Amino acid sequence: MTATTPGGLLFGIYPGGLTGDDSGGLTTGPPDDPARVSAALDRLQGRADRPFLVRAYVGFDDATRPGGPHPTATPADAARYAVRGRRLDLVAQYRSSSGDVDGYCEFLRELVVQYGAVTRTLQVTEEPNVTSNPLLDGHYPRVREAIVRGVSAVRAQARALGLTRLLTGFNTTPLFGPDTSFVGDLTDLGGARFVADLDYVGLDFFPDVFRPVAAAALASATEGLLRHHRDAVLTPAGLGQLPLHITEHGWPTGPDRPAHRQAEVVETVLGVVAAHAGELGIGRYTHFALRDADSSGPDLFHRFGLTTDDYTPKPAFETLRRLVERFSV
Repeated sequence: MTATTPGGLLFGIYPGGLTGDDSGGLTTGPPDDPARVSAALDRLQGRADRPFLVRAYVGFDDATRPGGPHPTATPADAARYAVRGRRLDLVAQYRSSSGDVDGYCEFLRELVVQYGAVTRTLQVTEEPNVTSNPLLDGHYPRVREAIVRGVSAVRAQARALGLTRLLTGFNTTPLFGPDTSFVGDLTDLGGARFVADLDYVGLDFFPDVFRPVAAAALASATEGLLRHHRDAVLTPAGLGQLPLHITEHGWPTGPDRPAHRQAEVVETVLGVVAAHAGELGIGRYTHFALRDADSSGPDLFHRFGLTTDDYTPKPAFETLRRLVERFSV
């Protein structure tokens, strides 16, 4: 059975500037300006009663002390943006070199207590299939167990607190070849309880960023990737009934990457997502990111923003605002 998601897409955005790169480092640049972040979020959201998510990252490692509070790593103090009908899309990263799954599960329970009232989605781990980058959770031991036990820990705590609208899931990057078994390995490990506790599966994907795609082929490549993820990854794992959430998508500007092309990519990819949302069970689209980390930075990881690092909108900002108006729930 294929999931369906009637009534439009739930939109969101990561509003920070800080990003990781593919070598395990972090970008540098000007600090976030909370007033300008809030103003940009208001503009993208449009109506105050329109559901809209603010993506934020918080991490667990072997130095994390139980009991909290646990401040978000980026953007800082993310709960301040969960106003005007907005809610957090909270990503709880697992970076325990010792494989402390028990500690991670307690951390997740504490996050539900601390942030549950202002959180719509709580993602357990970030890109856990990626093993080569220490910024990503697949680099750390027992990550599969952390997902399986973590999802159920979130669900149990949310249920105990009466947080019936809080959704929990996990994400991956696109999976091909032998890697397509990653999600099935999780359902084999977690069994019926894990499947029952899942609300969604997320996908971080960046067409024409790390592997070039011709402009004329972008729409078909995007559709093909989404169909592959539904038909070759989720359905064989027994998760064909679950919504698929686009948890990160973006396209950086820079040398040989003009701002007008960023707007075209957003329009094309999001158009495909919206056109096939019902058929492919796509429930959410989250953009990465609101602003550049550093608009003069040396590589593409500095320039994923819909605005420059001083919050000057690029053309894609208005494109996304218009598409939120058109396709939002």
